[in-house]
Amino acid sequence: MNYRTDCTHFTGAKPCGLSKSDCPSICSSYKKRGAQILLIHLGALGAVVRSTGLIPLIKQKFPDSEITWVTDKPAHFLLNNHPDLKRVFTSDFQDLLKLSNFHFDHAFVVDKDLKASGILKMCLVKNVYGFLSDESGVIRPLNSGADKLWELGLNDEKKFFINQQTELELLAESFELKGQLKGYHLPLNKSEIDEAQSRHQMWSQNQKVVVGINTGCAAVLPAKKLSVQNHRDLIKKLLRSEQNYQIVLLGGPEDTQRNSEIAENLDVIQSPTEKGLRDGLISVAACDVVFTGDSLGMHMAISQNKRVVAWFGPSCHQEIDLFGRGEKILTQASCSPCWKRSCQQPVMCYDLVDLQQVVEAIHRQTRSDQLHNSNSFFGRSTSFHTSVSLD
Repeated sequence: MNYRTDCTHFTGAKPCGLSKSDCPSICSSYKKRGAQILLIHLGALGAVVRSTGLIPLIKQKFPDSEITWVTDKPAHFLLNNHPDLKRVFTSDFQDLLKLSNFHFDHAFVVDKDLKASGILKMCLVKNVYGFLSDESGVIRPLNSGADKLWELGLNDEKKFFINQQTELELLAESFELKGQLKGYHLPLNKSEIDEAQSRHQMWSQNQKVVVGINTGCAAVLPAKKLSVQNHRDLIKKLLRSEQNYQIVLLGGPEDTQRNSEIAENLDVIQSPTEKGLRDGLISVAACDVVFTGDSLGMHMAISQNKRVVAWFGPSCHQEIDLFGRGEKILTQASCSPCWKRSCQQPVMCYDLVDLQQVVEAIHRQTRSDQLHNSNSFFGRSTSFHTSVSLD
């Protein structure tokens, strides 16, 4: 029998399950395999979520392509079963053995990192964009489009004060991808949508606007989160306002105890924090508006089309695109941004965030017309979108 080995559904190991007979010559599910694309982005988690915004541009340039994404654990939980990714591999040895079987037409390397370079060198690739190490272990740009992003990583003056492009714009430029960036592309599946709707309905009783407060950040840059007391002061201001808010605390396992301290004797809901990344994404999706630092929670909120109020201290606000669905609050610290992993300043940048300014921004973002006109899941309307509109 002549098997159609060029079909995207054909594995050579077992039937695809899409036809009643074994690989018929005429099959309604047949789809010729397109360009093979390798995307290497290992971490960090929030940055991986952000890079999903590149997927529509890749699909636009290579319409029938199959994208294989390689990442570090646990980011694969966020990418698994993505409708526009053919495969998601981790950087574990067993997955890299599988990866070594493939030949790719194009590779996009996000990480300026020796590990990412080593993974790329395990593969056969015709065209590579982004970054790769030379024989001395020095990371270099592979194509002229990547020169700008490479240089920004070496020049703090340009990165902190001169550059006005977002990180996603710089990545698209590095990979020579054309087209308008309209958001991140990280849709929920049907069961997740149902759960998000259920949580929103439970949290928004009496027509309350659900304001999610993402309280944490990655340990590598701890100054990206407000103090426990600042969170409590902010919540008190919101609850004293005339707005009909339901405050929900968001976070991961590392935030469980901290959220309990923040919530003590306050009328707030603590979302589940121990159920994994996808469940955290569901909780974010169940909110109308999210207040957050520059963290995974912020990128999750952007990915789910939430109205976002994001504050910035040690990191560069201009690198983040809220896609017209939010506001940025900047610390009043004169030394911001700095990207320092530790700081000995007597007054920290997170203590110089104007909480009244945050409250007013949340008020603006929770106006009924703002919610209704946004692409958020709920928006006080009956429609429910699973991802950023790419039309």
